Amino acid sequence: MDRINFQQNNFNKKPGKKLVYFILFILILALSIFLSDKSNTVTAEKKKSWLKKISMLLTSKNETKNSQEEDLNKNFPTPIKETDRLNVLILGIRGVDDPDGGLLTDSIMLFSFDDKLKKASLVSIPRDLYVDLPGLFKGKVNEVYERGLAKKDKTNFTKNSFSRITGVFVDKIVTFDFQGFKEIVDSLDGIDVKLEKPFEEKTQWGYEFSLPAGESHLDGQTALYYARSRYSTNDFDRSRRQQEIILAIRKKALSLGILSNPIRVTSLANSLKSNISTDFNIWDTRDILQLALTFNSAEKLQTKTLTTENLLHETVQNGIYVLLPKDNDWDLIRNYFKQI
Repeated sequence: MDRINFQQNNFNKKPGKKLVYFILFILILALSIFLSDKSNTVTAEKKKSWLKKISMLLTSKNETKNSQEEDLNKNFPTPIKETDRLNVLILGIRGVDDPDGGLLTDSIMLFSFDDKLKKASLVSIPRDLYVDLPGLFKGKVNEVYERGLAKKDKTNFTKNSFSRITGVFVDKIVTFDFQGFKEIVDSLDGIDVKLEKPFEEKTQWGYEFSLPAGESHLDGQTALYYARSRYSTNDFDRSRRQQEIILAIRKKALSLGILSNPIRVTSLANSLKSNISTDFNIWDTRDILQLALTFNSAEKLQTKTLTTENLLHETVQNGIYVLLPKDNDWDLIRNYFKQI
């Protein structure tokens, strides 16, 4: 699989150390046994006993790993790449300087385009969706990207995890932080949204943020407040607002002819490289044209959201609010994504 960066920003995160500690433990244990031979404090029988224990420990760990891989592949198999379909995972993170978890994904969407049917969909995945991928990941899906960073494999780990969760092969990934989001909107000289009713967020931003019913023109900061507000509504409503913003950005970009101009796309992407990460190669004209044609070819982009009104149910695990598939049936989720 190609691994392509148009930026060098890794959204730095310290790597996990469990494997390092385990190997260090084994080395120290083995060294102590052989050094003890010189001091005659350990008999040959004891050496054999210790070596046997080490061997059993390693064997047990390998057996556990193999068992987890079998469970993972059985319950969450890796989907096959579809030649006529492009699936792009879109992640919005807060940014490394955010004190509330800058690398947790605040927005998770899967954009899917069927080239044969010229059909496109944008599906929001709630951040509280909980999944147990044996030996790979266990937790809320908004932690997947952060876990990948800890493993120094953010792109492949994240794509692999969400491919197994959704049941469709994730081809590409685009990750942006809030500063990048604001700059995208501002680079378009703002976007327009039309609200059916007034929107108010009285507490989250330190003042009463509101938008009237009807049409409003939003700059980057205002669009970010509108997309992120959550105290006055629930997370599902916020997902719908985020989709509304994505559609407004697409509409404005199309009206300006940006998406049909690889040079302008490249220039825009280069200016945002410190706030956006992707494995699309903006220096490859083929990737640029593919991305532009994908957005241009989809005459109508359908938006969908996984909610408790369709496929999910709410519960509490270990005192934490989570979402799970109804009847804990992940096939419901996977079949849903396969049909979009």
